[in-house]
Amino acid sequence: MEKNLILAGVGGQGILSIAFVIDNAALEAGYHFKQAEVHGMAQRGGAVQSNLRYADHPIHSDLIPSGRVDMVLSVEPLEVLRYWHMLAPDGWVVSSVTPYINIPDYPDMDELLDRLCSGERVVLVDAGKIAQAAGNLRAQNMVAVGAAAPLLDFTDEQLLKYVRALFAAKGEKIVQVNERAFAYGKASGLFFRGLVDGGVPARKALDLCRRLDPATVDPELAPRWAALHRDDPEAFAAVLAHPDDVPCDRVGAPAA
Repeated sequence: MEKNLILAGVGGQGILSIAFVIDNAALEAGYHFKQAEVHGMAQRGGAVQSNLRYADHPIHSDLIPSGRVDMVLSVEPLEVLRYWHMLAPDGWVVSSVTPYINIPDYPDMDELLDRLCSGERVVLVDAGKIAQAAGNLRAQNMVAVGAAAPLLDFTDEQLLKYVRALFAAKGEKIVQVNERAFAYGKASGLFFRGLVDGGVPARKALDLCRRLDPATVDPELAPRWAALHRDDPEAFAAVLAHPDDVPCDRVGAPAA
């Protein structure tokens, strides 16, 4: 077994924190791992990335060959496009869709989201909205870890152990915020995939995920929402058009 990840984002989004959690979970699970230095212009809010590899055998290089990336895990949607060409044929993209607009010619968001949704193996979450619901906008990186968790090779407890270790010095409140961010991110990612696997186009699935209250998202309800999209598209569209967050269990019934 070998898993090759590219961690991507911009300076200040906590790429090293993501690496800390995954690296230590890999060690606890008994894997070998290597992680390249974080490259980029972190101090200026520029693009940053790191290669992270873990396997059940020794790893001789910390750099991933093109075409061998199993996952691009990004906290910023535009950064995905830098590394999409490096994915293995069965590789996954796990990304936030919350933009960090740090350049004057940042692309149109609708076009960018359509591009991301065109991928067959994608998990997309609105990390900014989810982190705010968890209690701190800075927790977007732990939202991303949660969204990626079902595609990694560790238990939730192995990952959460190092989420706690990472933030323990900042107090129990911050630990709990980041634990919630992880849990909400995982639920949102699974819900998104449940919709897509149930026949909802990825862009509509993403739009629904962004309309639901993050604290209420339940992946087990994805088939009911997929059935609503199939059987009553007008009701589904009404939820997407509703100005307020909708509880996930109110399938097809947005608040007045």
